[in-house]
Amino acid sequence: MLFKETPLKGAYIVEIEPQKDERGFFARSFCLKEFAENGLNFAIKQSNISHNKKKGTLRGMHYQISPHEEKKIVSCARGAIFDVIIDLRLNSSTYLKYFSIELTDRKFNSLFIPEGFAHGFQTLFDDTTVIYQMSEFYQAESARGVRWNDKSFDIPWPSPPSVISPRDAGYADFRDDKK
Repeated sequence: MLFKETPLKGAYIVEIEPQKDERGFFARSFCLKEFAENGLNFAIKQSNISHNKKKGTLRGMHYQISPHEEKKIVSCARGAIFDVIIDLRLNSSTYLKYFSIELTDRKFNSLFIPEGFAHGFQTLFDDTTVIYQMSEFYQAESARGVRWNDKSFDIPWPSPPSVISPRDAGYADFRDDKK
């Protein structure tokens, strides 16, 4: 696997290294040892699948607060997504900055997201499936979110959402009392 750090410290694009032959290819998509060799302590506690029927479906921007902060590895198993993370770590040099990447079923790329980041995505095709590997169990009482189109972040989404949950659409504007 290839690990490429994003402009947001601690977040990595993870790319496979396919071994090709006449059948196609074989590649490792996760290896605890390789993650550790790259300074990423990550143990999977939960795995989730999100199937999205319509192009333009938007999910996010979600995170969990302490003591249930979570790390994630996000991949697109079918279709493609515009994937976004926002650094919400108060002491980070990239606090309130976002990073976006297209994750696709053709590139087989993933995004490693450290604790303290909000995450969301918008589907670029109908019938898109997203896989999440999580370092923590979901805890409803620790679940939080920021509004997907909050001017504090000014994320250039590909299009207005065609589908969005009332919860995701109803998150309040982000308030940074530390500014």
